[in-house]
Amino acid sequence: MDYSSSAKESAPAGAAWWSRETVAVVTGANRGIGHALAARLAEHGLTVVLTARDGARGEAAAAPLRARGLAVVFRALDVSDPASVAEFAAWIRDDVGGLDILVSSFAPFVAVQVNNAAVSFNEINTNSVEHAETVIRTNFYGAKMLTEALLPLFRQSPTTSRILNISSQLGLLNKVSDPSLKALLLDEETLTEAAIESMVSQFLAQVKDGTWGEQGWPKVWTDYSVSKLALNAYSRLLARRLQARGARVSVNCFCPGFTRTDMTKGWGKRTAEEVAGVGARLALLPPAELPTGTFFKWCTPQLYSKL
Repeated sequence: MDYSSSAKESAPAGAAWWSRETVAVVTGANRGIGHALAARLAEHGLTVVLTARDGARGEAAAAPLRARGLAVVFRALDVSDPASVAEFAAWIRDDVGGLDILVSSFAPFVAVQVNNAAVSFNEINTNSVEHAETVIRTNFYGAKMLTEALLPLFRQSPTTSRILNISSQLGLLNKVSDPSLKALLLDEETLTEAAIESMVSQFLAQVKDGTWGEQGWPKVWTDYSVSKLALNAYSRLLARRLQARGARVSVNCFCPGFTRTDMTKGWGKRTAEEVAGVGARLALLPPAELPTGTFFKWCTPQLYSKL
């Protein structure tokens, strides 16, 4: 589905549909875009669960936000570790009671998940696949595993629960030159999770045997790009699956573009705080304006593109 709208750095206009009872989970939030998003959502009055793999760093990131009077709770989470994901989901279920928004950066008490946890081992202007398995395990499998674990815990509110995956244009189909791979990902009627995972397994196998460079994969930051290619496809598939079931959970992706963070060694066109302003707006869109299955990229207003 197509969607066009303006994404400014302020909160959506009109009366807020959320409150302090609205809980947003933000992964990978001890620094960079994830931390800035956690802060911005808390500033808008939500309760934010800030997650990070390292307990000391995560608590250090949450403490100054709480000192400002913001409703921020830290919880350790390693999205690449099944035991950690299971423990986190149990805590959300038993201690928190559910969620409304998931923001994966790397995702009333309205479920908001922001999936932000992500890794890359490439330097600027380099393209190594030495750590491809770790990159794929965190950026794709980790985000998918956490999302599936939390899906039953989203509160099906009248305002619609939301998942926002922080993704990348490097994972768009125009970066793929293999026509058969493009055809697979474009066929919405036959695309399955198994097909996406098979694609990822094929890439990792080619990395191991050294043939990946001639197989039509994205040319820039290839392992990172493939992880986001898989995440974008999964997000689109999940959006269709939930929509078909009548579930009130939207699933969208947002590419912040080249942002100054530790991952980019401080290079970039914009700050994490600027990105957080737009990301928070997308996560808090009014229910009547909330799409699903949409890829938002950092660009001029009215130019959002389909996943």
